Amino acid sequence: MVVVTSNQRDVIFDAVRAMYTDVAHHPDREFHFPTGRPACLHLGYPADVLDRLPPEVVASFAGVGYPFAADVVAPGNTVLDIGSGSGTDTFIAAHLVGPAGKVIGLDMTAPMREKLAAFARSQGLTTVETLDGNAEQIPLPDACVDVVTSNGVLNLVPDKTAAFRELGRVLVRGGRLQLSDIVVGTLPSAACRAEPQLWAECIVGATTDRDYFTMLEQAGLTNIEILSQHDYFANSASAETRKVAAGFGAHAITLRAIKE
Repeated sequence: MVVVTSNQRDVIFDAVRAMYTDVAHHPDREFHFPTGRPACLHLGYPADVLDRLPPEVVASFAGVGYPFAADVVAPGNTVLDIGSGSGTDTFIAAHLVGPAGKVIGLDMTAPMREKLAAFARSQGLTTVETLDGNAEQIPLPDACVDVVTSNGVLNLVPDKTAAFRELGRVLVRGGRLQLSDIVVGTLPSAACRAEPQLWAECIVGATTDRDYFTMLEQAGLTNIEILSQHDYFANSASAETRKVAAGFGAHAITLRAIKE
């Protein structure tokens, strides 16, 4: 685990906001990670599911897996989407929970929240709401959601122990977690991980799968089940990113778990 100073933490969050603000405003730009509908299809999102969503929302998708493979969202559930971005997963969850449920999209990047909120308003989706915040300090009460979903976000968070503790805190007993994220086989050097600007690249902030599962267990999650893993960065347009990712054994995992 890496120790991040308060100043580094602020710069890391600023770098992440800047990166995903760019994705929100310029989704057609080429990034070092896959984005948009092609990325969704590559990761396993069904085309008919994407067809129900507005192209401008899907265009700013920047997830790393298909967390709905966990099949844990049910009608009437309250779902928290941590790092919701422009809302691809938020709106899929809204369809699954139906009119009796609720979905909260938590994101610290204002342009992403604005895209999500604009579509929710245009469609009269009163079951969807946005929330400004980050995974380390979720501005919600204890035991208030049935499902937490997240996609490619926790690797960007400096204090992962706090983030996992928070997602465990907001889940009801028996609540479910579905997520996709990046883990590494070998931790980047302390020098790399001390560079805040590199965290937005999705690799240097990632931790090992062993540490990942330990933090989940410490947060009260059980029945942790890996549903899939794949070489997410193999689809990157950047040869340098592919090389760096391979050097650290960076890959995406999708899992589900239950709050004990």
